[in-house]
Amino acid sequence: MSNPQQLRYSKEHEWLSAAEDGVSAVGITEFAANALGDVVYAQLPEVGSAVTAGETCGELESTKSVSDLYSPVTGEVTEINEDVVNDPSLVNSAPFEGGWLFKVRVTEEPADLLSADEYTVQNAG
Repeated sequence: MSNPQQLRYSKEHEWLSAAEDGVSAVGITEFAANALGDVVYAQLPEVGSAVTAGETCGELESTKSVSDLYSPVTGEVTEINEDVVNDPSLVNSAPFEGGWLFKVRVTEEPADLLSADEYTVQNAG
């Protein structure tokens, strides 16, 4: 499993894209998607809502369990991925591409986000 180098990662298995005009995309990693199993429902934060780094902001439901979704940064949600709402399996089939979950205008980024290599080491074995 390879984690894209251009992304940063939270210890809770979310990824964050580089900001474009102050807005970053958020999703869950392939590691998390595999651990969850087949995702059948995504409850995402509402557009315009505030999210806080390390706090829950939604849920992903799989055939195995329900898992909290955490925001890796603090900011305001600017968009949710309607494709994932309509077809949650995108989280499993394309976690780093079409399976992104929401976009956020970042106001504060925690210092403990990991590089791809650090995240890979944290989750090895």
